[in-house]
Amino acid sequence: MIFSFLSLINKKNSNTEDEIEFAVRIFPKSSLINNIKIIHVLLSFLIISSLFLLLKNKNYFIFSSTAKSIKTEKDIRVLGHLPYKEAGDENLIQIQPNILVHKGMYKSLIEMKDDAEREGVYLVFLSGYRSIKLQNQIFYSLKSIRNQIASERARVSAPPGYSEHSTGFAIDIGDAYERETDFEESFENTSAFKWLKKNAAKYHFRLSFDKKQTAVDYEPWHWRYEGSIEALKIFESSNRKTY
Repeated sequence: MIFSFLSLINKKNSNTEDEIEFAVRIFPKSSLINNIKIIHVLLSFLIISSLFLLLKNKNYFIFSSTAKSIKTEKDIRVLGHLPYKEAGDENLIQIQPNILVHKGMYKSLIEMKDDAEREGVYLVFLSGYRSIKLQNQIFYSLKSIRNQIASERARVSAPPGYSEHSTGFAIDIGDAYERETDFEESFENTSAFKWLKKNAAKYHFRLSFDKKQTAVDYEPWHWRYEGSIEALKIFESSNRKTY
């Protein structure tokens, strides 16, 4: 920095000229350029730091939101089961004596059964729609008879209000020629199960409780329908695989 003394002529109170010296700062061109560069570097650093913090906070909020969503999903489960509303009587139809199913899957279910028979495989329907009242009896009565605690019973049967059967879109299937495998894991060794595993998706059915999930015991006989928007909405949470 260089100081230069200049003269100022003061004529305010006198006819004589008084010279008043004062100092003026003069910055050489090279020094000014250097200072501008420094300021530029500092501003760039501040901008980059701000962007980094913004991205970090954004990722944090996304993670927090996802974690919160997953947590909420798990919180609504009871003993590993999701809640389901009961289908109305107007949406139910009898598919065979004493077995009702949702009208939305009736056609696909009949078609699947008929096509299997054409290939020499005979499917039998074991259980379809269950009211919450019936599910209450199945869960608590058998729990008591078998001297099971709730978590043990829930491994093989959903609490009332938490069964896919209440929607009318779930069906338990057996093999007509191997009835001893009804509701047993050994059903997976039957011709019926092997045919279902290979073909069920064509008719919009999928296995609800496979060996990959851990919430409940493996159930090779329990299938659910996902061939309509209504059914997809009902089973959306189940399809997120958050067990």
